[in-house]
Amino acid sequence: MTVPVNANLPAHAWAAWSPCGPSCVTHAAARVPATTIARRYASFGRAIVGALRSGERIAEPETLRSRAAAMLDALGIRLEPAGDGLLSAPGGTGTLVVANHISWLDIIALLAVEPVIMLAKREVGGWPMVGPLTKRAGTMFIDRGSLRELPRTVGEMADRLRDGRSVMVFPQGVTWCAGTGGSFRRATFQAAIDAGAPIRPVTLDYVQHGAPTTVAAFVGEDDFGTSLRRVISARGLTVRVTAHRPLLPVAGVDDRRTVAARAQATVCGARLSAHC
Repeated sequence: MTVPVNANLPAHAWAAWSPCGPSCVTHAAARVPATTIARRYASFGRAIVGALRSGERIAEPETLRSRAAAMLDALGIRLEPAGDGLLSAPGGTGTLVVANHISWLDIIALLAVEPVIMLAKREVGGWPMVGPLTKRAGTMFIDRGSLRELPRTVGEMADRLRDGRSVMVFPQGVTWCAGTGGSFRRATFQAAIDAGAPIRPVTLDYVQHGAPTTVAAFVGEDDFGTSLRRVISARGLTVRVTAHRPLLPVAGVDDRRTVAARAQATVCGARLSAHC
């Protein structure tokens, strides 16, 4: 991984930060021909329009799942669920789903597996095409540069979990080109502890014809249009979504530091560096 000279600096001392930038992103296979690129743009546009026409129904689980799957298909991306194929764990409360973070595609892939409430950076709500959909789907937004919002956000997450709704977060707080950097931030794990909810660790991987690739990464000063062009031109791209066994915080024993460490170890596994 190369470190760009103009890497973004953190907004404050506790803010998540990644040195990854567009120079980290490469294709692991030859690009598709121009005719395929044009067809994918058209298909993706139709998928977005179809999702927008769903109106308020986009928040319905089966509608959201099918629309997300249609977007991946339009982009030529194969979805490969692994593990037990579930994000929510059985039980009366919702599940805090935590995953490594690589791309804006992470959200679409996870929703295609199982629709849950997403916690996303505020900027996503302003993106063309994707922004309106995330809002209608009930996504919770947070300003990553503001510490003041954290307690309120954690409280809202705990309320959703108590109500039986599962919430998806990316504890790294920022994208990494291969999902292999940055420590898991602890704050959002407090919501699971407060709600007595299980935590489902999920590992995301992107491969091209089985070879690891960074082509899907959305990092540094990247913009949505540039990232979309890379993804649409990628050949043989697959996103693997591996759901691990739920973690159950033990009251009076586990705090957010210990559960964050356990979740990170599960998501990263032996295949990744200690700094996943």
